[in-house]
Amino acid sequence: MNLPISIVILTLNEEQNIAHCLDSVKDWAGELFVVDSGSTDRTVEIARHFSANVVTNPFINYAQQRNWSQDNLPLTYDWVFHLDAGEQVTPELAAALRKAFSGSGPTVDGFLINRRAIFMGRWIKHGGIYPTYHLRLYRHSKGCCEEREYDQHFKVEGRVATLDGDLIDEIAPDLNSWTLSHARWASAEAAEQLKQSQPDTTDHNQVQGRLFGTAIERRRWLRRSVYGRVPLFVRPFAYFIYRYFLRLGFLDGIEGFIFHFLQGFWYRFYVDAKIWEWRMKN
Repeated sequence: MNLPISIVILTLNEEQNIAHCLDSVKDWAGELFVVDSGSTDRTVEIARHFSANVVTNPFINYAQQRNWSQDNLPLTYDWVFHLDAGEQVTPELAAALRKAFSGSGPTVDGFLINRRAIFMGRWIKHGGIYPTYHLRLYRHSKGCCEEREYDQHFKVEGRVATLDGDLIDEIAPDLNSWTLSHARWASAEAAEQLKQSQPDTTDHNQVQGRLFGTAIERRRWLRRSVYGRVPLFVRPFAYFIYRYFLRLGFLDGIEGFIFHFLQGFWYRFYVDAKIWEWRMKN
């Protein structure tokens, strides 16, 4: 049975991932849209093989591309499920979706979905990485992606619920791809932090941090009210110690050590270096 859900997937040279992503949703999705940014590999060919509707739009940033998709694609259904090409819906999550959309359908306006991060073939279960819930499925008439350079989240007006099952996230095919992409994202994150550090820059169109809010709102509050108050270059060390030792990241083996070190320390140290560099120049 096809569910009244429009799947939207962003792509750019994703021939290694797109088939797995589409295969995980093809049996139940109401319709499939692939928004491509000019792939030069077989991404578009593979997407069309799965009968996906392929649309090309220049990429500016993730928030702009997500919101452009909602505003411009001929979506048949009110419910939209945003996916990345490297993600896959587990059978358990698919079963939960069928249950949620049975009968008269959901009584909420969005669903939080747990992400299962896979790094170098290993499921990263510790260090605060699992479980982590993200809003990916919602009524597009009531939701959108917040406008941020990096670490964008979706937001919705109305009630949300949590679904069983996981969304598998295959984090980069190799270390070279991972470090190159995070080097680019570090610049965007540094710019976002510099913007947020200025007085009177509260953007009410963004997800607001709240200690006793949703998991997303709580993470946003901790990032700004706790992590953001620790001095540059000190906070990456403190965060890595907290994540790797106190949150038991060391239980994730050698793959976990590489991931927690790169994502929990190296990336954040690089962001701080970018911020320091900007301040020295200005």
